[in-house]
Amino acid sequence: MSDPKDKLPARSSRSEVADFIDKLAVTPVTRAAGERGRLIFAMDATASRGPTWDRAAQIQAEMFTETAALGGLDIQLAFYRGFFEFTATPWLSDADALLKRMTAVSCLAGQTQISRIFQHTIEETERRRVNALVFVGDCMEEDADQLGQLAGQLGLLGVPVFVFHEGFDPVAAHAFRQIAQLSRGAYCRFDAGSAQQLRDLLSAVAVFAAGGRKALEDYSQRKGGVTLQLTHQIGKQ
Repeated sequence: MSDPKDKLPARSSRSEVADFIDKLAVTPVTRAAGERGRLIFAMDATASRGPTWDRAAQIQAEMFTETAALGGLDIQLAFYRGFFEFTATPWLSDADALLKRMTAVSCLAGQTQISRIFQHTIEETERRRVNALVFVGDCMEEDADQLGQLAGQLGLLGVPVFVFHEGFDPVAAHAFRQIAQLSRGAYCRFDAGSAQQLRDLLSAVAVFAAGGRKALEDYSQRKGGVTLQLTHQIGKQ
């Protein structure tokens, strides 16, 4: 468990956001016609995440709004906290139900369990395809090689990991970037000054999982801001 950061950089760098957008634009999505997209939203709920948990809960619920017109998106919330506690909800298609579950969770001191999230995602997609895994966390206290191996398995299964890194822990940053690369996903850092940016990028990932590149392009044109860059990147492919 990492201590809360006393001071964070003002916001994610332009290069990190641009790199995230580049990776998202070229990530393949495999989904049968007429099938709802499925996304696992996994979070570190240890003590250091407490100050931003409620904000993340609201942002996650808003992801449903952006995907409703695309035939919908099923989201499963997974989180770890405390003494080896790991929880995964049923698959949910209702924003209110998801928000209710998230706001009932409180953060507890404990070590990271990112490997359990990856193992759980592998098991889920072996039963029925998962289109993407979003992970939000601030630290990493596990064997980096083991995480890399699991991330590689997710990449082979076609499940990209989109890592949103709160703060600037250098050990976590190095591991999270490798996870994104090995799973064919993307990495982006965020902090207290980038809530709107986080909301837009998370919604873009949700739209992408639900409707693919065309839906992402339409969303980017409508929303503008950092997501508008997605359209430009897709146009280059």
